[in-house]
Amino acid sequence: MKLIFAIIQPDRLEEVKQALYEVDVNLITVVPVLGHGRQMGVTEIYRGGKETGNLLRKVELQIAVNDSFVDPTIKAIIKGARTGNIGDGKIFVMDLPRCIRIRTGDEGAEAIG
Repeated sequence: MKLIFAIIQPDRLEEVKQALYEVDVNLITVVPVLGHGRQMGVTEIYRGGKETGNLLRKVELQIAVNDSFVDPTIKAIIKGARTGNIGDGKIFVMDLPRCIRIRTGDEGAEAIG
């Protein structure tokens, strides 16, 4: 089992969700987050002076999947999130040693579904 974290642009969320649904990944958690990568935020001119906002609005997806769904999930996120511009995001894949479905007590692959 793996836990996939993806940080994407908020305006790409619907495209990513559709791409995930196409590969039968339906269980996701979406969290609004602030952050920046190499672009170090944005610089805007406000009243004649430069203003730097170094934390940008992003969306974090948290997706627990069984091992056979890892690659299709990653490909779906890339398909939906990629624009080719700086700031498209990052994907992190971590081992998930244990998962428990609260309602039934199911554990492991059965708990993820």
